[in-house]
Amino acid sequence: MSTNTNKLGLWVLTALVVGNMVGSGIFMLPSQLAAVASPGGALLAWILTGAGVLFTALVFGNLAVRKPELNGGPHMYAQALFAKGTHRSALTGFFVAWGYWVANWAGNVAIITTFASYLSTFFPILSNGAEVATIFGETITVGSLTTFFVCSALLWAMHTIVLRGVSGAGKVNFVATAAKVLGFALFIIAALFVFQSSNLVPFVADKATEEGTLDLLGQVNAAAVTTLWAFVGIESAVVFSSRARRQSDVKKSTMLGLLLGVLIYILISLLVMGVLSQEQLIASEKPLVDALSVIVGESGAYLMAGLGLVSLLGSALGWVMLSSEVPYQAAKQGLFPAVFLKENKHGAPVGALVITNIMSQLFIFSTISHSVSGAFKFVITVATLAYLVPYLVASIYQLKLTLTGENYLGQQARGRWTDLLIAGLATAYSIWVVKAGTADMLTFLLGIGMLLSGLLFFPFVVKSPLYAGRKN
Repeated sequence: MSTNTNKLGLWVLTALVVGNMVGSGIFMLPSQLAAVASPGGALLAWILTGAGVLFTALVFGNLAVRKPELNGGPHMYAQALFAKGTHRSALTGFFVAWGYWVANWAGNVAIITTFASYLSTFFPILSNGAEVATIFGETITVGSLTTFFVCSALLWAMHTIVLRGVSGAGKVNFVATAAKVLGFALFIIAALFVFQSSNLVPFVADKATEEGTLDLLGQVNAAAVTTLWAFVGIESAVVFSSRARRQSDVKKSTMLGLLLGVLIYILISLLVMGVLSQEQLIASEKPLVDALSVIVGESGAYLMAGLGLVSLLGSALGWVMLSSEVPYQAAKQGLFPAVFLKENKHGAPVGALVITNIMSQLFIFSTISHSVSGAFKFVITVATLAYLVPYLVASIYQLKLTLTGENYLGQQARGRWTDLLIAGLATAYSIWVVKAGTADMLTFLLGIGMLLSGLLFFPFVVKSPLYAGRKN
């Protein structure tokens, strides 16, 4: 399918990791965190999440090196938990691929709705509250209806770009990612000049929320799912590992992307909290735009919104690529119906791309009655809980490798117990976030329901010629 010249190199893979990870979260999370945590609680949540994601990234990086044949995504590790060719192996691989795919097309909506939010800086009609209709008891406004059409147009524009080839789309994403990193660096420098430590006081305090008053530990738990969303995408290089020029680049790009992401998130979160008061931050739907407008005036709002749009375009492109790659790779293993295998003349997975974006389109429709902030919070909770399934499975698979000693023989034996500790910590972290996510039971059950809906589709997988060729 792909020649070596069309393979993805280290910097394109790193851009995919950074671009997919530093997407909608950087623009919306400061206000989401301010609603549930004091500055100290938010910082502690970032530190614990950063550590947990570091362990998860080390798991993905280590597996990419020790098991290079398992390329194509986290579902490959789920299959490998059980004997190759068995129904149990196939069912486990299917559910991980399904959960990851569901999370991807749902998560795309968070990025696309954030794009609409920042676009409203230039076109205020997107936030117009005038009511135009009521559908199934939900109020539809001019703003929400216009936002729906803008989001839909963006989704299918990204679809068109990816259709022209994954390698070319990766290069476009690289340019957008480079622009966003440069822009964030300039924002950080500018924010330092107007940073007010008084906005961070009290640094640690109980937080009154809709669910009650939270102490420091309660704030960290409440922020766990939100902060993890910021790092979703750390596995991007793993998903595209079958298209990587060198398998060693997968681990390098994962770690480079994580380090850049952690640095950007913590610096910007603290600086935004120092520029805006807690009240301003909680009420903001565009916290970085509002922060830069304080720094350099009204022109700053337009400058930050412009940067946000460039950044979000790159993220939207990267996630549309990722969302179609997962079912395509799963179909190659006989874990998804054969329709997901269809490619066009550019080698783009057109079958997976069309079906994935239709699902994203439906999910965009389901958020039409929400505010941008409300839609964002709803989507990231559902999507993040679904992402935890492949993260948890990959960690458990590394535990299995270290405990059995597979791939730790002779010269490869070095680092076995370190890998065991890392896998154990990554597993514990995933379990903690799942537990924290059960606080919003309705959204949690919706996420679980989306995963279990895969049971309805597995019979179609069994009929796939590739699945039928498995040893039973």
